[in-house]
Amino acid sequence: QVQLAESGGGSVQSGGSLKLSCAASGYTASMSCMGWFRQAPGEERERVAAIATGSGSVYYADSVKGRFTISQGNAGNMMYLQMNSLKSEDTAMYYCAASRGPNRGCQSAFYNDWGQGTQVTVSS
Repeated sequence: QVQLAESGGGSVQSGGSLKLSCAASGYTASMSCMGWFRQAPGEERERVAAIATGSGSVYYADSVKGRFTISQGNAGNMMYLQMNSLKSEDTAMYYCAASRGPNRGCQSAFYNDWGQGTQVTVSS
């Protein structure tokens, strides 16, 4: 099992930036992908971005391409999400997640472990 802890959420005005961090511990060698998901009240959870821990391949939702950047730390147990040009529609609880086992393209269905979430609020 992998334990995940997010940090870096907060409130920002539209057009501003935030950087989220996720610290992974436990059986991190088993991770094939790490991802950021978000869920706004009344909405379904969506995958925002993901990164394959081995190859470094990255995946983004269309809604955040060009504005958000996912990266991982050198040790492989940290993940970041740099969010620029934030919009009010980015307001949500953001979750860090880890996928263990074979890499299945970092698809949304294959995440085993989840953090508690960090709130991002963007005011217009």
